[in-house]
Amino acid sequence: MKVAVVGATGMVGNVMLKVLAERQFPITELIPVASERSVGKLISYQGKEFKVRSLEQAVSEKPDLALFSAGGSTSLEWAPKFAEVGTTVVDNSSAWRMSPDHKLIVPEINAGELTADDKIIANPNCSTIQLVLALAPLHELYGLERVIISTYQSITGTGVKAMQQLVNEEEGVDGEMAYPYPIYRNCLPHCDDFLESGYTKEEMKLVNETRKILGDDSIGITATAVRVPVMGGHSESVNVTFKNDFDMAVVRKAISETEGLVLQDNTDTNTYPMPKYAESKNEVFVGRLRRDESLPNTLNMWIVADNLRKGAATNAVQVAEKLIKQSLL
Repeated sequence: MKVAVVGATGMVGNVMLKVLAERQFPITELIPVASERSVGKLISYQGKEFKVRSLEQAVSEKPDLALFSAGGSTSLEWAPKFAEVGTTVVDNSSAWRMSPDHKLIVPEINAGELTADDKIIANPNCSTIQLVLALAPLHELYGLERVIISTYQSITGTGVKAMQQLVNEEEGVDGEMAYPYPIYRNCLPHCDDFLESGYTKEEMKLVNETRKILGDDSIGITATAVRVPVMGGHSESVNVTFKNDFDMAVVRKAISETEGLVLQDNTDTNTYPMPKYAESKNEVFVGRLRRDESLPNTLNMWIVADNLRKGAATNAVQVAEKLIKQSLL
């Protein structure tokens, strides 16, 4: 199988290459793709070196699969060009997520919706993926009525510039700022751009993408997204009100038996999810399960995942694996 990784020199692209290798994805020819300034550079993959190609070169080679992580404008321009030559695109940007003509896929939840006609498939936002994976089995059991989300998001979600800002501030070095304020010993209630409503784009991604993936526009959802000085992954405090009362034992069983979820919930041993220990792992970790005593049918939960793995690269590769399994690729 001929596979292009678009944005191969970037942070998520680099993790995509690691995940492809770890999961022994069936690649017969790798086509690393990046911006013009990176064309000709060498990328190492499984002990071999591959020359970075331009987007034009990659399209001309007609890969079977293209994993995109190169930003929304690049995806809008180039994903259709790949699709036109028969390539199936899994896109990690926000470009196609809310398009009614494109599927938004978390494989454990809705890979069954995919067809051979889906040539551009959207990968959800990182904070959405871990949220919906934990909510989906509970929605099926009890019906979601309202969800309140507060995120604690890693600076890796912003990129290399943000990571360097934190390192510079830790070491007392003046440098380029990714954020309008210091992030070291600070929290910024500001992920992505602000909208006229006062919410940020990141907060509205959680609202809109969750409804689309779960196939239910009636769910009341509100979010506050916060950037924290953490490298390992995103954390979310989630308050869920169900349409029906729930049994805590059934909730625990459903989470522990859902593919891709790991239950870490034992206060006697101080066992709960933390981004430090989720880093470089592909699973989503759930804990601090407890009934909200202030409101009927309501549950509190804490959800953690590596935003570069399940929140981006791993999910994209898993979509491709499902396409192969379902004979769509």
